[in-house]
Amino acid sequence: MKQPFKSNTMINCLVVDDEPIAREGIMEYIRQIDYLNPVAQCKSAVEAAGLLQKSSIDLIFIDIQMPKLSGIEFVKALADPPLIIFTTAYSEYALEGFELDVVDYLLKPISFSRFLKAVEKAQSYLHARYKDVSITLDFFFIRCNGKIEKIMMADVIYIEAMSNYVIIHTHQKKYITYVTFSGIEEQLPADLFVRIHKSYLVSISAIQTIDGNEVILGSTRLPLSKNYRSEVMGRIETRLIKR
Repeated sequence: MKQPFKSNTMINCLVVDDEPIAREGIMEYIRQIDYLNPVAQCKSAVEAAGLLQKSSIDLIFIDIQMPKLSGIEFVKALADPPLIIFTTAYSEYALEGFELDVVDYLLKPISFSRFLKAVEKAQSYLHARYKDVSITLDFFFIRCNGKIEKIMMADVIYIEAMSNYVIIHTHQKKYITYVTFSGIEEQLPADLFVRIHKSYLVSISAIQTIDGNEVILGSTRLPLSKNYRSEVMGRIETRLIKR
């Protein structure tokens, strides 16, 4: 069994293929890379279109030849598509696929090394995209319950990742917004927030105590993952009063 590959940014993935074995093969590859989050798998492009209406997806692995709606037709129909990686057994579609500005084109059967190369390319694209829109002010806006809400950086205690949305916990209330956890992490200032767990991003100023494998924020205790411990302690070290 290969060891998982490390990264600090989760990428929400959707797999679309009418063949169950092909879908599960891609899902198994996704599970081996710890910065990929396998949100769902769909057996058709029509089903995938419905899922995109209610889930936040960063990256889609999609077959080209499928009943009713092909992968290429599906991508062309999306107004603001996530990153796309085509997976197909037919090389003749490669040119048309790349004309859609997709990340990569994987020819079946797909080796893990080739899959990883495509995923790393997608990760680089996402990092560049979010870097361009990084938040530099002391507040930000989110969409919540049909409204646009302003949130002050100083009010945020921590942010919690759920299946297809995030919960922003502030001193006043909780906000639910349908954005990706990786996206909000990339856009918040790295000097103010730190990831402590796969599902938690906390305000450094809200940390009151680090007790073993827990981070204490007032009355809230959150798990401190060993994968993020060194990063957290490094941030704390820069503010630690020494002898």
